[in-house]
Amino acid sequence: MTKLKIPSPLRSYTGGLAVVDVTGNTVAEAMDNLIAQHPDLRQHLFSDQGELRPFVNLYLNSEDIRHLQRLDTPLQSGDQMMIVPSIAGGFDPAACSRS
Repeated sequence: MTKLKIPSPLRSYTGGLAVVDVTGNTVAEAMDNLIAQHPDLRQHLFSDQGELRPFVNLYLNSEDIRHLQRLDTPLQSGDQMMIVPSIAGGFDPAACSRS
């Protein structure tokens, strides 16, 4: 079993759970299990084509899965995963000069 940490903005789709136990031999299977448990998360994590949305980052034991085998990354008992949504923003120099 793998523990999957859910970020605050997505916890309303997990009934407020900060951590969800998921099963699977790969990251893809674990994510399928997460969606089976909490179907409302699908639209926030995956595109209509079933691809992980570009602004969703998945970490396995603090390693970005993009640097491993992506969704095909194998899981072992006791692994921990974390969903980290990208945060958009930027620096507006004009806003700083208005103060």
